[in-house]
Amino acid sequence: MKLSILIPTDFSENAWSAIAYTLKLYSNQSCTIYFLHAWSVTPSDTRTYITSNYIDRLKEDAEKQLVGLKNKVKSTFENPNHIFQTIFSTKKLQDAIDIAIKKHDINLISMGTKGATKSIKIFFGSNTVNIIKKTKLCPMLVVPDKFEFTEPKQVAFPTDFNRFYGDELQPLKDITKLYNSKIRVVHICKEENLTEAQNYNLAMLKTYLEDYPHSFHWQSNDAKKTEGINDFIQKHDINILALINYEHSFIENLVNEPIIKKIGSYPTIPLLIIPCLR
Repeated sequence: MKLSILIPTDFSENAWSAIAYTLKLYSNQSCTIYFLHAWSVTPSDTRTYITSNYIDRLKEDAEKQLVGLKNKVKSTFENPNHIFQTIFSTKKLQDAIDIAIKKHDINLISMGTKGATKSIKIFFGSNTVNIIKKTKLCPMLVVPDKFEFTEPKQVAFPTDFNRFYGDELQPLKDITKLYNSKIRVVHICKEENLTEAQNYNLAMLKTYLEDYPHSFHWQSNDAKKTEGINDFIQKHDINILALINYEHSFIENLVNEPIIKKIGSYPTIPLLIIPCLR
């Protein structure tokens, strides 16, 4: 199946990191890659003495930059499996993404954690946070700044077994097919504390994953969930962290805490964020 992947870009180094990781991850997959740049006039551009001709030149420069990015990618990552397209939009970023998803049947959004105004203390940039919160139409791959590609042989999937998962896990299964990855399901709790409902969901999850390499793990709940998951990532050499995006989920808690005092206690690997179907 040919994939359609949308990569929003602000031409920052972090955006380039997301492009490089995505193209390497899907190097053997037939894909159409859409580079999206959502351009708008900033408040500093709307001062009374700024002419419309100047605004037009800014817009034209951004369009040229997008075409230049496409040409740079084609020459850097020459791959007969990949077709590259550009989308230049004057709409707000979220609106531009929603339109592109529907128009081009996008299967995956890939973007960096931060943009051009990144700060060492900010794990997620504001644009990334907003898109994670509002995008419900397709999965997202969020790539940390300057992350070096490595084949994702180990994929972690944290869950509390309080929800029944079915077709929404298809993106997780699809990404593990690329490299015959092992899915490591981790529950931040003690095994003996599972309720009847949790045991049922656990049993169904085992059935749903039976055709894929997988294992189940119980992690001590003594520490915070983010710290426990980070410990699990390091212990099992996890390459991608897969998360279901639903109300009060781990990913929701993560993006709602913008200032991270101990950056090392948060996941620093790519995140596969999957929208909840229910």
